[in-house]
Amino acid sequence: MEIQAQTAYGMGDATYQAVGGYDGLVKLVDDFYDAMDTLPEAQSIRAMHADDLSSSRDKLVHFLSGWMNGPQIYAEKYGSINIPLAHAFLDIKEAERDAWLLCMQTAIAKQNYPQALQDYLKQQFFRPAERIRQVSQQKRQPES
Repeated sequence: MEIQAQTAYGMGDATYQAVGGYDGLVKLVDDFYDAMDTLPEAQSIRAMHADDLSSSRDKLVHFLSGWMNGPQIYAEKYGSINIPLAHAFLDIKEAERDAWLLCMQTAIAKQNYPQALQDYLKQQFFRPAERIRQVSQQKRQPES
């Protein structure tokens, strides 16, 4: 049964439903930003954010809803976004990528998710985090 559940993640809105829909995303995102506020390893990325994280929290919940094939509420509220380009002005290296992933892994561990969902999410979150790092560093390359 565990294998069948895992193969469903990423299909339709299965991931969105598995994390608990909108309310589940709010909890995940709150735990993510709480980790960013408290983990010493996250100080560098916390400094990249405004003192008040209300807007960041709202935007991430809205973005993750669509990213997990739930309602496309980010576009409805904020318009379209290209996540790597939206973060390209920041200097994101491996340390910042890994700090972000640590915050997300910490938040995921606080949820009551089956291990298969935790593993799936960790794998999926690595992709945009790495792409953000790549685009950020490409923007810093001197043009020939």
